[in-house]
Amino acid sequence: MEHVRVTFLRDDTIDAPILIEGLPGIGHVGKLVADHLIHELDAEKIGEISSLHFPPQVVVNEQGITHLVSNEIYRGEKDGRTALFLVGDFQSSSAEGHYVLAEHYLDIAENLGVERIYTLGGYGVGHLVESPRVLCAVNMEHLRPEVEAAGGSFENAGSGGMIVGASGLLLGLGKARGIEGVCLMGETSGYIVDPKSADSLLAVLSSLIGIEVDHTSLQRRAEDMEQILAKIQEAEEAKNREDLNYIG
Repeated sequence: MEHVRVTFLRDDTIDAPILIEGLPGIGHVGKLVADHLIHELDAEKIGEISSLHFPPQVVVNEQGITHLVSNEIYRGEKDGRTALFLVGDFQSSSAEGHYVLAEHYLDIAENLGVERIYTLGGYGVGHLVESPRVLCAVNMEHLRPEVEAAGGSFENAGSGGMIVGASGLLLGLGKARGIEGVCLMGETSGYIVDPKSADSLLAVLSSLIGIEVDHTSLQRRAEDMEQILAKIQEAEEAKNREDLNYIG
């Protein structure tokens, strides 16, 4: 098997000016946003990516049939605007693999006419967040005013930091190829799948790419998650009261 294999499912024109990366990460924030956009735009799967750098396993579907793990490329359109999406269930299982895969993702982007890449993720803060901010980084200085105007925040920039995995490498390696890069990170506890943070991130991304979609399903998932967390908190408080009564 090749280190990375890219298979396109159609051979006609599939160019697009932007690529949105939503691979798994903290709180699955970026993945939730990308999957939501793919669904709302009824985007078409146009390619698959398999690699020796993915975890050594197969996926078993509902019929008990197995297939190798892979990431996928989708193409969606709305209101005259077109976007590509890089999604899937896996990032590399090694440091070397992250670089190898990122270079292949950028090869795909260049070949399909991508001029700007948006990478999506979560920014773990270790506690639940009532009103998640969308913290940002860019690989070219001229992009910052545009991102701020869309509602993104650079308040974390003063303390520096790092962006791990595809979300960071696509910006760093993309800059050398002249591809603009914007990373959007929704604040999240890091402990749970976080649709509330994803909803905040989607609002900023929609403003930047000029594609508006219905937020209803994300908002419902956020409400469901808040109800689950409230029940967990209530159960913990009840247990603590019982423990205190026992000690007394």
